[in-house]
Amino acid sequence: MKKIALSSALLAISGLASAQSSVTLFGIIDAALQRGSGSVADRTQLGSGANSSSRLGFRGVEDLGGGMSASFWLEAAVLVDTGAGGPTSTNNQPSGTPATLGGTQGLTFARRSTVSLTSSLGELRLGRDYSAHYYRYIYDPFGNNGVGASQTFLGAPTTGINRVSNQIAYHLPSNLGGIYGLVEYHLGENASNAGATKNDGNGGGVRLGWNGGPFDVSLTQARTSYASTATLGDITSTTIGARYDFSVFSVMGQYVRDKVDTAAAFTGRGGNIAGVWRVGAGEVKAMWSQYGTTAAAQPETKKLSLGYVHNLSKRTAIYGSYARVRNSGGATVALNGSITGANQSSSGVDLGIRHAF
Repeated sequence: MKKIALSSALLAISGLASAQSSVTLFGIIDAALQRGSGSVADRTQLGSGANSSSRLGFRGVEDLGGGMSASFWLEAAVLVDTGAGGPTSTNNQPSGTPATLGGTQGLTFARRSTVSLTSSLGELRLGRDYSAHYYRYIYDPFGNNGVGASQTFLGAPTTGINRVSNQIAYHLPSNLGGIYGLVEYHLGENASNAGATKNDGNGGGVRLGWNGGPFDVSLTQARTSYASTATLGDITSTTIGARYDFSVFSVMGQYVRDKVDTAAAFTGRGGNIAGVWRVGAGEVKAMWSQYGTTAAAQPETKKLSLGYVHNLSKRTAIYGSYARVRNSGGATVALNGSITGANQSSSGVDLGIRHAF
């Protein structure tokens, strides 16, 4: 009887623990045949993540009682065309050496690796995650992926710090009547005697928004420090974006401004306006975006993006995207690995399959 009682107690405890915590395996596998055309050279390639970035992840949450929970999130980038992982940086600087395996990028949890405590007061999150710089790009129906991604994302100088290591972040709770936001700070972790570069990789930002039913609007301000050189310097980013969802149609847009304090300081400005039309099991996407800077000759790129995603199920979709860019001011932006001359155009096409699990 004692053994039966002990076994029953252990089963009860095991069931309680199972009810209070969970771990989930998740991911996306996305591959596409890509074609790029430019005035100098064309390219055909098999690419990864042209609709949604391919990834493999684990996340879990434990109920601590009293409205508090603890959670973790580990998410690695996967390049489906080669099987390699995605790059990372240990200190948000070029000196942060990515982990490699056999001469190629090994699997790292570079997309996100965080641990959190959450309560009615909000969430404290520590680790590697999106920087405030990145959250300004959410008003892009292409999700900043593939040939159709907004030029404000591809052209902005903040691309290298969209995800940051050594981050301390606070996210507002979800019970504030539609108000949302975050405050984050990330560390470059340099020694105090590193001279002019001691603050390199340090930065942070604030994002504040409001979601009221079909309408969403947000403002983001972020900064990351680097010692001024010919190619690098402090980056300050500001953006405002909005989205409105009708029954079968959504419209969105944003304006971005970047100030870069290199040895030859310049300012970048751009924006996009876009729409998504939901038709049966599919979505039609269209966007106009542009980005230019005040650097010598004032290079600027304007981009038209069109796409269609057809959902075969809740987890699987096929898609196609087309984009064309026009360059001026000496800009040489080209699509899907092609090469184009200064002030010339380029076009690109993605045809792919996406599966989520």
